Amino acid sequence: QVQLIQSGGGLVQAGGSLRLGCAASKRPFSSYAVGWFRQAPGKEREFVARIMLSTGELRYAESVKGRFTISVDSAKTTVNLHMKNLKPEDTAVYYCTTGASSSYLRYDYWGQGTQVTVSS
Repeated sequence: QVQLIQSGGGLVQAGGSLRLGCAASKRPFSSYAVGWFRQAPGKEREFVARIMLSTGELRYAESVKGRFTISVDSAKTTVNLHMKNLKPEDTAVYYCTTGASSSYLRYDYWGQGTQVTVSS
């Protein structure tokens, strides 16, 4: 069982920046990928970004491309989501997630969620 510990987030004005962090209780990350999802009030959880840990391949939702950057530190202990030029529609609870497999993309474990609020 892997626990994901999230950090960062908070309240920011539109156009501002925030960083979210995600660390695993069993370090370093040994899974295939680590991803970020978000859920706004009254909406379904949606994909934001992911990073493939073996290849470094990145994937972003169209709505955040060019504004958000996902990265992992060299020791693969923390995955960060750097968010800039934030918009009110980015307001949501953000979750990091990873899987139990090192070979396949899976999302088995989820962080506790971090609130990001962007005021207009």
